[in-house]
Amino acid sequence: MSDLNYHHLRYFWAVAHDGNLTRTAERLNLSQSALSSQIKQLEARIGQALFERRGRALHLTEAGRIALDHADTIFTAGEELLDTLREASRPVRALRVGAMSTLSRNFQLSFITPVLGRPDVEVILRSGSAAELYAALDALNLDVVLTNTAPPRDAMTPYLSQKLADQTVGLFGTADRVTGTDTLEALVARHPLILPTRDTQIRDAFDTLLRRVNAVPTIAAEVDDMAMIRLLARQGTGLAVVPPIVVQDELARGELKQAAMLDLHEVFYAVTLDRRYPNPLLAELLDRAQGSGTP
Repeated sequence: MSDLNYHHLRYFWAVAHDGNLTRTAERLNLSQSALSSQIKQLEARIGQALFERRGRALHLTEAGRIALDHADTIFTAGEELLDTLREASRPVRALRVGAMSTLSRNFQLSFITPVLGRPDVEVILRSGSAAELYAALDALNLDVVLTNTAPPRDAMTPYLSQKLADQTVGLFGTADRVTGTDTLEALVARHPLILPTRDTQIRDAFDTLLRRVNAVPTIAAEVDDMAMIRLLARQGTGLAVVPPIVVQDELARGELKQAAMLDLHEVFYAVTLDRRYPNPLLAELLDRAQGSGTP
């Protein structure tokens, strides 16, 4: 539609998201009549009513919902293009990484290490909840979200999930706790456990495993931070249920030992949007991580 006025479309887009003509006019420093006129010109051009008024509220018509979907795509792509060109013109390029607050710090570090220290790269690392991180990803404020739970993908959540690593989960403790090759049942009977919280992938799978072998644990702590689990294990509080990458430094120094490996796995994912102009730094990291398999 070569003669579509995108100025009119942007005004429609703003009103559609605000849901209120008066509020949008004030925000854009326009009169209500001028803003209404712009939208009426767009409706005349496409031959469809975009809003219907119910009392004081504006509601999208079916044509309006279709137009809004297209407007979202158009203006999001425009912002993405500008962001990409701004980054390309900067002497230092930014890589914005979000990670679930419960995710292993060692895994996060292993992912970004290939670009750390490069004079042309600035790494911005944020942690938070899934809702916070995906909102930032949707707003193009993040290039990637690192997580151990792949999000659903459908027409309304167009995320791309790439598997980066798959680690077997084990039991780890100090040398005075790990003295032989005990069975899982014996370890659970003899030692208190340091567990992830119940809303995590590892905990659900571990609880199922314990039910299968009829083992009843003594729980020393339930923790939603892998770094804290590592510290508690290191001071001898109990056996920690974690992937080896979480305690790799302690294992290397001999501060912790492996008591058992379990028939459980934690999968790590990189979640991105299907962007027209993806960050080239991210593509480099994803290729490297996929090529190495596990961190």
